Amino acid sequence: MRKFICNGKSFPLGERAYIMGILNVTPDSFSDGGRYNSLKTALKHTEEMLINGADIIDIGAVSTRPFSEKVTEELEWERLSETLPAVKKEFPEAVISVDTTSPLVAEKSLLAGADIINDVSGIFLSDMAEVIKKYDCGWVVMHGGISVRKTEEIVSFPKGIVTDINDFFTEMLEKAENCGIPHSRICFDPGFGFSKTNEQNRELLENFGKLRKNACALMCALSRKRFIREKAGDREEDIVRLTVEADRFAIENGADIIRVHDVKEHFERRF
Repeated sequence: MRKFICNGKSFPLGERAYIMGILNVTPDSFSDGGRYNSLKTALKHTEEMLINGADIIDIGAVSTRPFSEKVTEELEWERLSETLPAVKKEFPEAVISVDTTSPLVAEKSLLAGADIINDVSGIFLSDMAEVIKKYDCGWVVMHGGISVRKTEEIVSFPKGIVTDINDFFTEMLEKAENCGIPHSRICFDPGFGFSKTNEQNRELLENFGKLRKNACALMCALSRKRFIREKAGDREEDIVRLTVEADRFAIENGADIIRVHDVKEHFERRF
């Protein structure tokens, strides 16, 4: 049986999809920046997400929206250092992911109780791999990278978007294996919204079932992304509805984990 294993905790794959609820402790994230960057609001939102069906809480202290300001490792950890231990203390059974590209912040987070590192760098860093191996945690590896934070750079797909992303997964898996990290500790994310046009994002979703997982978990993280919002317009309920529909399609086509802002609305669909 395929499993995603993180810090001794096991998620059997293929039985159902798991919900990763987003907790941004940032002032400038694209959807909810500033809403949960106090300890009180962060703990309340975490509790709500867990009650509403979240299997994993993903804490992020750096915005990855286009043109967001660069944050130092010191500031990133300052934002996490109060919230992460408090979440772990208040909800000791919760599975905690930290959204970071910094090996230093990743190690500090794992020491503070994190179980998963959600790495959106889009590159293989040997320092990060060593941290992942050392702490026996889960590792989310994303295609596309964070270049869109400062630019509108778009990745070209000479072999087609699915083939190129599958090639990236294969390359990253081989490098992880060479570092001694097993398949069961890796979750791949095709990177909706990262260095991709709205048209490319739609093509990627339409062909989600063609993404190759090998024995690894596969995550879909398209919650409230621009290509969803563009189709939905300004109505909040339409944005949520279209996100849920897109995630349902991804699950039907092989997604093991969905990363979402709106946990309750997704759980009510019994994902």
